[in-house]
Amino acid sequence: MNKLALYFRLVRADKPIGILLLLWPTLWALWMASGGKPDPMVVVIFVLGTALMRSAGCAINDYADRDFDKHVKRTVDRPLTSGRIKGWEAVMVAAVLAIVSFLLILPLNTLTKQLSVVAVIVAGSYPYFKRFFAIPQAYLGIAFGFGIPMAFAAVLGHVPAVAWWLLVANVFWAVAYDTEYAMVDRDDDLKIGIRTSAITFGRFDVAAVMLCYGVALAIDLVCGWMLGLRWWFVAGVVAAAGIALYHYTLIRDRDRMRCFAAFRHNNWLGAALFIGVALDYALG
Repeated sequence: MNKLALYFRLVRADKPIGILLLLWPTLWALWMASGGKPDPMVVVIFVLGTALMRSAGCAINDYADRDFDKHVKRTVDRPLTSGRIKGWEAVMVAAVLAIVSFLLILPLNTLTKQLSVVAVIVAGSYPYFKRFFAIPQAYLGIAFGFGIPMAFAAVLGHVPAVAWWLLVANVFWAVAYDTEYAMVDRDDDLKIGIRTSAITFGRFDVAAVMLCYGVALAIDLVCGWMLGLRWWFVAGVVAAAGIALYHYTLIRDRDRMRCFAAFRHNNWLGAALFIGVALDYALG
């Protein structure tokens, strides 16, 4: 493989699920902050920035985990872990992507730029939380949801309380879907000493996932109602709840591949919520 192909794999460009899990909350926030009429240029900036920062985060994650990933079945063949690229290359790729992402937001206001710095710090430090934090998925939820306050800041010039509550909801959602992901690697993570929510929750992992789904959707529902969203939005939340219940059927037996399928299927849960928001503003 040539270097570009290896870099492509390093940033998981062949696996866009991570981009989508960051993008849906950002889009909810852009639509909510703008009353359903976001500036198209702002949408483009956030979509591209989300894709670039997720890619940068993947490169930094692989650099931080380069000595751990060789002991995990799912990650042993990654470009950095397998030795096909060097550690400095992963750092270089992450830095370039982060710089381009920052250049994208230069037309936006100062508060958005300031929040972007916080977002980079959170994203860059997440891989190291797995060394000591019992539920690093909660920290991941902050990283994956930081587009929410940034979107409100870009549109309104400030971040209202409802935006922070939406971020809290995203944390619970991230704990739910990333616990499903962690259930895939639990045996390997136990051997190498990585902390994950799947290990912390133990035999209550499935119950914890479903509880986190419930809390996330309840907070989303209240936030939407506070913003004046009504029945189309409620329909989106109900559809998302139905998807969460389907995930229960996938994870209840803790089969590795079915847990991974549940994780990937969260794209549709995020999409259901966004469709509810967009339809409510368009038709409400």
